[in-house]
Amino acid sequence: MTDGGQPRRPRGAAFLLAQLGAHASERFADRVQQIGLSPAEVGLLRMINGQPGRSQQSVAVDLGVVPSRVVVLIDNLGHKGLVERRTGSNDRRHHELYLTVDGERVMMDMRSIATEHDDEMLSALEPEEREQLTGLLQRIADQQGLTPGVHPGYRQGTGRRKPVTPTR
Repeated sequence: MTDGGQPRRPRGAAFLLAQLGAHASERFADRVQQIGLSPAEVGLLRMINGQPGRSQQSVAVDLGVVPSRVVVLIDNLGHKGLVERRTGSNDRRHHELYLTVDGERVMMDMRSIATEHDDEMLSALEPEEREQLTGLLQRIADQQGLTPGVHPGYRQGTGRRKPVTPTR
């Protein structure tokens, strides 16, 4: 199990991606917990900020989760005073989602937190290497058909995971 007294390192980029992804997720969760948010709430705020007025239904579709999961998240953000529901301009049965003034302030804070997080996670790399790594990871994400900007953690516990194709 060791090479010359050193523990043998797992081989393969996929393992390292999983290891770093889990570590990055934990570190990010710690950071946003300090401002009273979960990573899922931050992601939802980001989605609403990027497309104000979108419906809860469209958010659920983009996240790949059941609408009731989005309702719970929106309710929590509403209680925190960060998101408001408005009667739909085209269909009064649907609600449009908007950030409140406090929600917009939190988004500005989040930009700083995200920058600090990115800088910490990539501190071992030079600026050119960071760009190269980001480009390579984006190519992989695109090839794998991942939804841009949507963390797969939203699907956990919803019963709507993508089926796993067995390999031989």
